[in-house]
Amino acid sequence: MNAIMGSGILGLSYAMANTGIMGFSILLLIVASLASYSVFLLLSMCTQTAVTSYEDLGLFAFGSPGKVLVATTIIIQNIGAMSSYLLIVKSELPGAVAGFLSGDGESGSWYLDGRLLLLITSVCVVFPLALLPKIGFLGYTSSLSFFFMVYFALVIIIKKWSIPCPLPLNSAENLQISNSTGECKAKLFHLSKESAYAIPTMAFSFLCHTSVLPIYCELQSPTKSRMQNVTVTGIGLSFLIYFISALFGYLTFYDKVDSELLQGYSRYLPHDTVIMTVKLAILFAVILTVPLIHFPARKAVLMVFFSDLPVSWICHILVTLTLNTIVVLFAMYVPDIKNVFGVVGSTTSTCLLFVYPGLFYLKLSREDFLSPQKLGACALVIFGICVGLLSLILIIFNWINQ
Repeated sequence: MNAIMGSGILGLSYAMANTGIMGFSILLLIVASLASYSVFLLLSMCTQTAVTSYEDLGLFAFGSPGKVLVATTIIIQNIGAMSSYLLIVKSELPGAVAGFLSGDGESGSWYLDGRLLLLITSVCVVFPLALLPKIGFLGYTSSLSFFFMVYFALVIIIKKWSIPCPLPLNSAENLQISNSTGECKAKLFHLSKESAYAIPTMAFSFLCHTSVLPIYCELQSPTKSRMQNVTVTGIGLSFLIYFISALFGYLTFYDKVDSELLQGYSRYLPHDTVIMTVKLAILFAVILTVPLIHFPARKAVLMVFFSDLPVSWICHILVTLTLNTIVVLFAMYVPDIKNVFGVVGSTTSTCLLFVYPGLFYLKLSREDFLSPQKLGACALVIFGICVGLLSLILIIFNWINQ
């Protein structure tokens, strides 16, 4: 569940605002079900081939090109995930600092500059932790992140009744209420150009597939059926928390919901103590999760570009520094988190979630092609390609027309 739940939770209310409550529910259920099914296919291949990583499955199915393709996809996916986490630091840390100062800080102060705070956090916290050769101890701190997500969902429910609707026109200081009560009606189905971000955001939110095989292989007595039960339970509980937080976030702001949910609360409840604790919890969770995501990304980089070289500290440090620099630059200059969810979700997330598991199963399984599993794998590949391409085309079309 720690592998599943992350920054995606902050983008799902925006996805609901652009698909409607029923539309969102159907899409989220489809993505969660397909994510669970694709894990089932991965576990089936793991027992057949005895491999222990996603990259090795690619090698087993399509040789070296398959391994390089999977590793490259994981690198791009993890850079996108780390960028989305650091985007949250850039957007939320200044507000958290300002909240503690109770409005005493000047707006131009260095400690309220999101980019500068992001840089300081990356240099002082993320980079040193990502440099460690073994980062097992962070497993204990990152396990708190799931409880932070539950706490986040509970606060979103409670705060629904703290923000009036219609929303104040400008901010919490300006309590002029807009006259339009029509904006306080929830839509069951809704279609707009922003709907293209919905499925990519969901795919981004449910991706745990690069962690499933290592977890499975490290269990004391692993069996496919038990691991599948764990996966179904984990995805089911994550679905529930995602849905509740998305629903109440949407019912608080309706069409005015931000692409990063916490920004709305920062605007209308800037000094609320409970919202401050949620911000700190989410910031703590994402800052400590970024170094963990560095590890599979660095492993994939070393596998693709430096497989012939002996393992050395110089190579380790340079790859870590390069990845960290790329991620920080993306987080600094990408204006909106929905762009990260959209592009990464429609390309690498759909590949790792839908396309690759189906494709590898079709190649490696010795079942008859008309067997239920192979037909399911075929449907998974077709769904992933169609949804990913369509979403990406619509997102690029949106950018061109802006």
